[in-house]
Amino acid sequence: MERLDRNQHSVYLLNFHLVMVTKYRRKVIDDVISERLKEIFCYIGNNYGITIAEWNHDKDHIHVLFRSIPKTNMSKFINAYKSASSRLIKNEFPNIREKLWKEAFWSKSFCLVTTGGVTIDIIRKYIESQGGNDEEEHSIKSKNIS
Repeated sequence: MERLDRNQHSVYLLNFHLVMVTKYRRKVIDDVISERLKEIFCYIGNNYGITIAEWNHDKDHIHVLFRSIPKTNMSKFINAYKSASSRLIKNEFPNIREKLWKEAFWSKSFCLVTTGGVTIDIIRKYIESQGGNDEEEHSIKSKNIS
């Protein structure tokens, strides 16, 4: 069983799987940009009581498995992250503007799932498998999650 987190008044275990897609699903995320996005996530997440357990990317989206504290407002955190990372990535990697000409880097939507339905190990393996080129491999692994 996974270690429980504690604060003064509660014991909890809050794991989330977040998927965020680039605007227009443009294929602009490479290893360098992914690493910078992860650094920004860690920096902003620290202010919200969030820590990363797993991170991976494909060319047009990221997957993050993270832990949170009970008082975290997820929509505020995600909006803060999307806003800051869009601004910083577009400033630090100006060539992205060729594919994403407006201000937004991320799509307005995102997928945030609590991980109570499956084991953390299955989600971790799924996230680790992201970024491959084999479509069939992705569909087989995603069937294991659902």
